[in-house]
Amino acid sequence: MKSPKEISMDNKIVETIESFKLSCKALEAANLVIEDEEIRAIQDYSNTVSIKRLGYNDHGPVHMRTVAYNAVVMMGLLRNAKVQTSLEAENCGCFEDSLIAVVLAGFLHDIGMSLGRQDHEMHSAYMAYPILDRVLAKVYPNVHQRVVVRSLALEGIAGHMGNKQVYSLEAGVILVADGCDMSKGRARIPMHLSSAPRVGDIHKYSANSIDEVTLSTGKERPIRIGVEMSSEVGLFQVEEVLLGKIASSPAKGYVELYAMVQGREPKRYL
Repeated sequence: MKSPKEISMDNKIVETIESFKLSCKALEAANLVIEDEEIRAIQDYSNTVSIKRLGYNDHGPVHMRTVAYNAVVMMGLLRNAKVQTSLEAENCGCFEDSLIAVVLAGFLHDIGMSLGRQDHEMHSAYMAYPILDRVLAKVYPNVHQRVVVRSLALEGIAGHMGNKQVYSLEAGVILVADGCDMSKGRARIPMHLSSAPRVGDIHKYSANSIDEVTLSTGKERPIRIGVEMSSEVGLFQVEEVLLGKIASSPAKGYVELYAMVQGREPKRYL
């Protein structure tokens, strides 16, 4: 059964896609992955492995939905600024094709956590392959376009950690969207389950100090990322996780990054 948070994120994704006023393909693809029982089961088990077995933050259905939603919002901001996606610039597809790829990548990028942390992005890619084929076959009668969107989604999945070079703007959006999910909600369950010190705790404590991450239109660039935190420990997430992912992303030139500790002036990184 879905949690209220999952349902809320599903609704946000659908409502945002509807606001773009595209054809029915993107909405159909989103609804297919939202209601897919296999995807939901893998997401759920990935979270069990991540939190209970490994002691990491949330890598389950809420996180993957959050990344998909972040990516959809950023795609909209880029579209508003008339920035072409890689598929558009290369005459390989339209904005909607790119949007479908990032939605699918967001929903599937961490399913490899069901096997463990090491190389989970590559595990996610081969585990996602047959699911992408199954879903995209319902959306694209044309085999060529299905292959293009599948490849783009796989690039986003395989490259979301920032330790492998990605080249498309769409994969770059997934990279940044993943880094933006670092608020206290991700650390709530592992913090509750264990207070014993262990390797990786800085990620939990740092995320637990971040109150909110917002995505909006920037003053000088299409995307403004604002990070609000209760203490300076949250800067670890900004500087060691998010900033590195943005730096590795083809979307870097379109992003402004601000971080603010309560009661202080915002600090601009990009």
